Amino acid sequence: MFYLNKLSLTQFKNYQFSSFDFTQRVIGICGFNGKGKTNLLDAAYYCCFTKSYFTKIDSLNMQFGSDGFRIEAHIMPITPLPVGSQSGMEMITEQHEGRKADEIVCIFRGAGKKEILLNDVQYTKLSEHIGKFPAVMIAPDDISLITDGSEERRRFMDTVLSQMDANYLQQLVIYNKVLLQRNSLLKSFAEQGKTDWQLLEVLDEQLIKPGEFIFEKRKAFTEALIPMVQKFYHRIADNDERVTLQYDSRLHDSSFYDLLNNYRQKDFLSQRSNAGIHKDDIVFQLNGQVFKTTGSQGQRKSLLFALKLAEFELLKENKGFAPLLLLDDVFEKLDDSRMQQLLHYVCNENTGQVFITDTHKERLQQAFEKLNTAYQIIEL
Repeated sequence: MFYLNKLSLTQFKNYQFSSFDFTQRVIGICGFNGKGKTNLLDAAYYCCFTKSYFTKIDSLNMQFGSDGFRIEAHIMPITPLPVGSQSGMEMITEQHEGRKADEIVCIFRGAGKKEILLNDVQYTKLSEHIGKFPAVMIAPDDISLITDGSEERRRFMDTVLSQMDANYLQQLVIYNKVLLQRNSLLKSFAEQGKTDWQLLEVLDEQLIKPGEFIFEKRKAFTEALIPMVQKFYHRIADNDERVTLQYDSRLHDSSFYDLLNNYRQKDFLSQRSNAGIHKDDIVFQLNGQVFKTTGSQGQRKSLLFALKLAEFELLKENKGFAPLLLLDDVFEKLDDSRMQQLLHYVCNENTGQVFITDTHKERLQQAFEKLNTAYQIIEL
C-alpha cells in the first residue's frame, strides 16, 4: 500500500505556491469556504488519475492569469499496519528507512500540453498511470450518481474497472473511438444522401469485440458490488430497508451483432448509435421501488456512501491494499449517527490513508478524538 506524505502545488486553482507535509494516516483539512480544501483533495486525485475529479478541461485548473500549473506528490510505499494501530508517519518511516518515495509530477503548460512523470520518467500514454495509485473521492455533487442520467453510473463503473484492469481501459478507449467513427459515418449518410453499408459493417465488427469485453467486465463487477452495497447501506442507514441493484444492458438478452443489426434502421434515421454498452445503466431499487424517485434525501446519501465504500472495498480486494480515500465536506451530508458509522469504518477499520475536509476545526477534532485514532489537522 502507499501513503501520500507530501504535496506541492504551483499555480493550481487558488494556490500560487503551497507545499503540505502529511504526517499521519488520518488527515483533517479545515478552513472557511473558498480557502482551497476541495482543491487540495483534487490535487491529490489528479496525481492518481492524471486529471481533475471535477472538470475535464485542464485550463480550468490553472490559477487565474497563469499560463499553466504543476503538482508534485511524494508517495511512500508502506507495509500495512494492524487495524486500529495508533502509529503515525514516524513509525512508517522506521519501517521503510532508506526506501525512496515515489515522485509524481503533473505539469500542464497550457494549449493542451500535459506531462505526467513518475520518478522523472515521462509517460508516453497517460493511461499507463491509471491504477498504480488507486483513489476514491466522495464529494458533495456525487449525489448525481443516484439522481442523474445513466452516463454518471457508466462513468462510475468505468472509473473503478479502469483502476482494476489496464486492459479494460484500453478496450474502453478503442470502443469510444470506433463509436465516434460510427456516429460520424451515420451522420454523413444523411448529409451526403448516400450510404455505405459495407463500411458500417466494418465499424460494427470493430465495435463488437471491445463492447463484449466491457459488458462481461461490468457484469462481473456489478455482481460483486451488490452484496457490498447492501452491507454498507444497512450499516450507514442502520435499518433493514431492502436495497437492490441491477446491471441494465441489452446485451443480457442479445448478442452485440444482433443488437446492431436490429437497430440499424433506427440508427440510420437518428444519425447515431442507439444500442451498445454506451447505453448501459445501473438501476437502484428501495423496497422494490425505483430509488431515484422514491428515496428520501437521507436514503440517497446513505446509498451514495454505500456505493463509494463498496468501490473502495473492491479496489482494495483487487489491489491487495487500501486506496487513498478523499472525503470532501461529508459532515454536511450525514446526520451524527450515520457520520459516526462512516468515520469508524474509514478511520478505524481501514488501514489506508484518509483525507477529510470540514469548515469546523473543532468538529474534526472531536470526531477524531471519539475514534481514539492518531490524526493530523491542517488549517488553511
